[in-house]
Amino acid sequence: MDRDPWGELIDRTLDFLRLERALSSNTLLAYRRDLLQFSGSFARKEPAAVTRGEILEYLMKLKDSSLSPASIARKLVAVKVFYRFLLSEGLIRSDPASVIQSPRLWKGLPQVLSVEEIERLLKACDGRDGKKGIRDRAILEILYASGLRVSEAAGLKLTDLNREAGFLRCLGKGGRERVVPVGRKALDWIGRYLAQVRAALKPKPEVKHLFLNRFGRPISRQTIWNLIKHYADLAGLKKPITPHTLRHSFATHLLEAGADLRVVQELLGHAAISTTQIYTHVDRARLKAIHAKFHPRA
Repeated sequence: MDRDPWGELIDRTLDFLRLERALSSNTLLAYRRDLLQFSGSFARKEPAAVTRGEILEYLMKLKDSSLSPASIARKLVAVKVFYRFLLSEGLIRSDPASVIQSPRLWKGLPQVLSVEEIERLLKACDGRDGKKGIRDRAILEILYASGLRVSEAAGLKLTDLNREAGFLRCLGKGGRERVVPVGRKALDWIGRYLAQVRAALKPKPEVKHLFLNRFGRPISRQTIWNLIKHYADLAGLKKPITPHTLRHSFATHLLEAGADLRVVQELLGHAAISTTQIYTHVDRARLKAIHAKFHPRA
């Protein structure tokens, strides 16, 4: 009988998980299925001979088979546990799966609007709902002008905005504060909103938020979500649009115009440059589309 280089090691791994980690029988069965599927992709190859690149190729095949990122992530966990056990037992000298990122972190390209689509969205506010249209235009303008998260826009205070200097201060994730430029057009609409709308609401002195609802209270994140969907429909935009779409568009348009990635990272308030790098994929995708359209041998 041909020797199976995987079976015994899979059994030993599962015994360890059952005895030392007290995993449930259902979890162990799932690990067994995932490890048998993984080992089946390498036939008679020794587990120690499998490389990081081959594991990545295996994951890519799973992705190409339309398996969800969550399912691929679960299968990768089984592989990581298997190789971690082999390493702890001294059966391999290095772990080929240790630095492979979970597919749960694989992100599709963020949805972005073109400059023309942004203009259509913004102009959809004009002449509609009176004062509400002015407030909504100011909100949309500042989301796109400064790349704010919806929670950051909803939380802005009057004292956070320096209209003379053209900057605002916002509190982002993890309590990190950053200062972001505000464009002239956004400042113009905010000025109109403050003079014609916010002042007329006569908010109580303790209400310091910049954007208010019709009752003179701070606007909610959900209200901003709803107004964006409303104006996207009015503008005839077919893409699925959220407040984050404006943030994605802000970053993408800056990079397309030549902005440095580190500057965009600072403007977005990302703690790590790796988070901002998704936008370089967007730009590469755009360049690839242009190449395919215009190059004579594309």
